[in-house]
Amino acid sequence: MLLPFEELPKEFRNDAVKKYYNILKEKKRSIIVKRVFDIVLSVLLIIILLIPIIILALAVKLTSRGPILYKQVRVTTYNKKFKIYKFRTMVENADKMGALVTSLGDNRITKIGHFLRKYRLDELPQIFNVLKGEMSFVGTRPEVPKYVDRYTPVMYSTLLMPAGITSLASIKFKNEDRMLETSTNIDDDYISIILPKKMHYNILYIKSFGFRNDLYLMFKTVKEVLFH
Repeated sequence: MLLPFEELPKEFRNDAVKKYYNILKEKKRSIIVKRVFDIVLSVLLIIILLIPIIILALAVKLTSRGPILYKQVRVTTYNKKFKIYKFRTMVENADKMGALVTSLGDNRITKIGHFLRKYRLDELPQIFNVLKGEMSFVGTRPEVPKYVDRYTPVMYSTLLMPAGITSLASIKFKNEDRMLETSTNIDDDYISIILPKKMHYNILYIKSFGFRNDLYLMFKTVKEVLFH
């Protein structure tokens, strides 16, 4: 549910965010339906995918040193921090060996990590984030606090709803690593070039937010992963 505007964190209380807040305020029923859908689907997927999840967990554990899950602090609704769950696709302590985003040919990615990333299987554990209410199936991909600190006023409007496993922006930028392949400063180029473009699509999502659009983006994501 949306908080009253005056109760939002101070960085949200600006005219740029209020414009999109008012759009979502008129869609309260859709926001409730979205949460109910997230709970029901996440429970069903956990039951259906439990064995594949266990198999992938064993594959990660047996093919490289380190924990099965990669947990990283990200930002979701109202600038709240949470730990996102992913199957680990990089070598142990990869965060200390380079940028927080990856580029094509990043040598920190493990062999099985390449496979998991190609089919987005590394994100399966995020079903549990959805069940906990920290994420939704569709919404702005959660950024690390370091990048959120660089948000412009209007970008905070994307944090009026839970972060998502997929989004229009993540579909459009599915080859983000290729865009950063020749970068000499990945973090700076991500913040100055990639992030503003992704936010353009994230803000468009708010304008068109609705249950049907969420279903469309979910099916489009599956299509992009399997056939491209």
